[in-house]
Amino acid sequence: MTGPLVPPGPLTHGTELNAVYAIARIVAETFDTESGLDAVFRLAHTIFIFDVVALYLQSEESGGLEPTYARALGRGRAREADLTWGEPAAIEAFRTGQTILRQEDVGPSIEGRERRRDYLGLPLMVGGRCVGGLVFGRFGGPAFPAEHIRLAEFVAWHVGQLLENRRMASRIATLEAQRELARMQDEFVSTISHELRTPLGFIKGYVTTLLREETKWDAETRIEFLRIIDDEADRLSELIDNLLDSSRLETGRLSMTQEPTRIAALVRDAASRTRSMYPDIQLTIVVDDDLPLLLVDSTRIAQVLDNLLSNAHKYAPGAPVTVRATKEDKRISIEVADEGEGIPREHISHLFERFYRVPNNNRAVRGTGLGLYICRKIVEAHGGEIWVESAPGEGTTFLFTLPIAASLDHPELEAKHD
Repeated sequence: MTGPLVPPGPLTHGTELNAVYAIARIVAETFDTESGLDAVFRLAHTIFIFDVVALYLQSEESGGLEPTYARALGRGRAREADLTWGEPAAIEAFRTGQTILRQEDVGPSIEGRERRRDYLGLPLMVGGRCVGGLVFGRFGGPAFPAEHIRLAEFVAWHVGQLLENRRMASRIATLEAQRELARMQDEFVSTISHELRTPLGFIKGYVTTLLREETKWDAETRIEFLRIIDDEADRLSELIDNLLDSSRLETGRLSMTQEPTRIAALVRDAASRTRSMYPDIQLTIVVDDDLPLLLVDSTRIAQVLDNLLSNAHKYAPGAPVTVRATKEDKRISIEVADEGEGIPREHISHLFERFYRVPNNNRAVRGTGLGLYICRKIVEAHGGEIWVESAPGEGTTFLFTLPIAASLDHPELEAKHD
């Protein structure tokens, strides 16, 4: 795009010259369009007089001009919210691509205001095309002299540059978002392909081995092979379930069936499943005796507990794990704490993001990065919060809260569910 870098004609005062360079610097350095416009027009007001300024941009839908910005810096300040100043001048400047001078006589009906209004309309050029009009208004005269018109044209050109900067920044952000989406999609396909291929490889390998006619397997070996196949089939089913849950939670299509539930029993059941699945785990349960009923989807909250306990066993093998459930005001707080190696600080804020995994050198530790994301979505769907506290060498604690439904926090309702 071409245009004047300084206003045409001589500048007669040092104040004007300083303001001109300050405007050019603001346009070059400002990324916030609104604050940039405010600063440009405040400086413009120091080098030529106007009472109001209004910016009109072409609507992408209708093709007409719409007011998008207005400021009053003089006698128009009492009606600063009025965005219709000089609209005819803006329309004419936009249509012709030329600077327009219009004078209006508003008549005696406006109390306390000068009858005469002069509007200076200027076309706004962005990316080589006219996208709107900029209007400077004076109430009560005098008319805009030629030198002020040149300064206004200079300001209009730089406002166009500011809008071009916004357009380019938006375009860059869109391209970066598209690249990030493509990267995430590639990463997702790579991760899921690897995670699905691993159990499928085990299943295929052991089934092929069992089907060899030239080899006879004893009963103990066959049972061992079948147990591995069964475990890997469960693993494959879990992966598919996580993918489906993740998709449904992302789109809000995962239904929740909430019913009065005793959280203490839910925690103890999760602990029993974990001990059955991981006999070597050192698990301690600490649950308050007076926990009230919760209105929750017990299956989904159990899924959260199972996931957190499984993670504790997976990422802190051999370390003691404690599950606590306590009442805090109008919510139940549940934590799963391990005494493992902890999580580096730079990963903490990303743990609940979809597909995010903490880098791990242990190849035996497998996962898709969906478990904690699913936990977060389930807890949030219940009106609760989930977070993590961890530091290297200090273990890791996952905490989540669930609100106590007011209608259930009554002894008579508790008795009905005993």
